[in-house]
Amino acid sequence: MSIMTYRQALRDTLGSEMRRDENVLLLGEEIGVFEGSYKITAGLLAEFGEKRVRDTPIAEEGFTGAAIGAAMLGLRPVVEIMTINFSLLALDQIVNHAAKIYGMFGGQARVPLVIRTPGGGGQQLGATHSQNIELYYAFVPGMKVVAPSNPADAKSLLLAAIRDDDPVLFLENLALYNMKGEVPDDDIPGEIGRAAVTRRGSDITVVAYSRMAAVALTVAERMAETDGVDIEVVDLRSLRPLDRETVVDSVRRTHCAVVVEDDWLTYGIGAEIAATISDGAFDWLDAPVRRVAMAEVPLPYAKTLETAALPSADDVTAAIRQTLASVGRRAGKDTP
Repeated sequence: MSIMTYRQALRDTLGSEMRRDENVLLLGEEIGVFEGSYKITAGLLAEFGEKRVRDTPIAEEGFTGAAIGAAMLGLRPVVEIMTINFSLLALDQIVNHAAKIYGMFGGQARVPLVIRTPGGGGQQLGATHSQNIELYYAFVPGMKVVAPSNPADAKSLLLAAIRDDDPVLFLENLALYNMKGEVPDDDIPGEIGRAAVTRRGSDITVVAYSRMAAVALTVAERMAETDGVDIEVVDLRSLRPLDRETVVDSVRRTHCAVVVEDDWLTYGIGAEIAATISDGAFDWLDAPVRRVAMAEVPLPYAKTLETAALPSADDVTAAIRQTLASVGRRAGKDTP
């Protein structure tokens, strides 16, 4: 095991996969000479050259389309879109081409493409640069969407994404880049479509992904000390395919659930999880599923307003306490 940041785990994995397979190449805006807006590709141009680390014009539709064509011809492109917000400019290429080519061509062509892109708020980047719109892609059959919440998963799921024969949207939250954690030294890929129970518990299940999975784990550890509550945390890791079984099994054990997400509540990922729990664990529930999400507004620029709009650890704590209180389980002195 090595201790490293989320950013370093991504950078090292890209480098190791490029050394392992000469068909892996990188495309994106400012990923070469500038080494990427978030320095994920630092040092890779110097090692692999312009043929395999290609700076592109500011034309997301164009370079994403080029990557799809390259993938169909046997290469394994890893595209960096500077922010998931800019992926909207490539929506036609991603949704109408990358996701559908395998099915429309009867399996005669594959698209082993990875699209890495950061999202999320909290950085004062304004409403058009701070969105969590991974739902757009998780909605589409033919796409795979992963959202690692820690450095170890960032490595293992990026390995899996690069080696996968289908298009994968690899979601990175800006707030996670400096997170440190243990990362295995081996290059064993993770399993796309498999959630992780990051903390075992018996009182209530909290389901989350990406940044909020890390927040949920922090809340669970804190509430174990302050409130004596034993919280189970399920980190989805993969949004498509979705590991419904792990979620349902957890709720059947704990009988209560809170679903936490960074995007908007209406039509969000949490709605799908709540429906999954209703379908698979309704008879085991002691209380309605509670959801914690971002305020239904374009994210403000002003720091105080931005902070107020984003879901927080306090919001998660309140939802847990309210759920437990509704079934007569006391959770700390501040329980309503």
